[in-house]
Amino acid sequence: MRLLAKLKGLFAATEAPEGFSQYEMRLPQHQNAIDALPGWNSSFPQEFNLTAGTIPLFADGRIFKVLDAFGSIEGKNILEVGPLEGMHTYILNQRNPASIDAIEANKQCFMRCLVTKEILKLDRAAFYLGDIQNWLQASDRIYDLTLASGVLYHMPDPGEFLRRLSARSQSLFLWTHYYDERVMPKADVRHTPFSGNMDVRTIAGMDVRYFERSYQFANMSASFCGGMNDRHYWMHREDILKLLAHLGYDDIVVQDEEPLHTGGPCFSVFARRTV
Repeated sequence: MRLLAKLKGLFAATEAPEGFSQYEMRLPQHQNAIDALPGWNSSFPQEFNLTAGTIPLFADGRIFKVLDAFGSIEGKNILEVGPLEGMHTYILNQRNPASIDAIEANKQCFMRCLVTKEILKLDRAAFYLGDIQNWLQASDRIYDLTLASGVLYHMPDPGEFLRRLSARSQSLFLWTHYYDERVMPKADVRHTPFSGNMDVRTIAGMDVRYFERSYQFANMSASFCGGMNDRHYWMHREDILKLLAHLGYDDIVVQDEEPLHTGGPCFSVFARRTV
C-alpha cells in the first residue's frame, strides 16, 4: 500500500525533481508551452482558454482595415516583418494567402511565434529567425503585400529599410511611431529617450531626417520586443510619407493616427503602386 501511494504521488507531481527542471511534469497541454516562454505580450483568442499576454492582437483593427483596403489576399504572397508572437499572422492565415514569410529577429519572440503557430494551426506561414535587412538583400522575391507593424521606429537605418522593402513590395502597410516636434516638443515626457541628435541621411537620392533615441534599459525586460541596437532612429512624419512617394508608391493613405499616444505620435500608412 505504501508503494502504491508513493507511485500515485509521483504521477501526480507538477514540479520536476531537483536537477531536472528542463522537464515538464504536468499533463501535456498547450498552456505548458506558453508557460515555458516568459515575456508574452499577446493574448490568445478567448475560445482557446489560454493565458499568455494581455494585448488582443489577434483582433487588431489596424490589420483588418488594411486588408479591407487591399482586397482579398487569397492566393497572394505576403511578407510580415516582426510578427512578434504570430497574432497578426493568425489574421492573415485565416484569409488563405498562398504564403506568409514572417521574419523575426528577436529569439524569444521567434520561439513564441512557433508556439502560436502550433496552437493556432498557421498552415500558410513560415517563420524565419534573422535580420530582415539581410533577407531583403539576399532575396529577389516580390511580395503582393508587406506588413511591418511596430518595426520602422526600431531601426538603426529606417530610411534604408524602407528603400529595400519597397523593392520587394507592391503594397506596404506600416504602423509606426514618428517624430514631430509640433505634437511632441522637447518638454514632453515622451521626448525624454531622445538624445537631441539629429542626422540627415540620403536615401535613394532624397534627404531624410533621423532623430536619435535610446531604449533606456527597457531591453532588459523579458517582454522587450524592440530593435537590435540601443541607438535607433525615428523618422519625421513628413519624411516617411515623402520617401514612400519617392520610392514609387503612388497611392498613400494614412489610415489612423494617434498624435497623443503614450509611446509617442504614431500612425498607420497603407501605400501601394497602382501603375
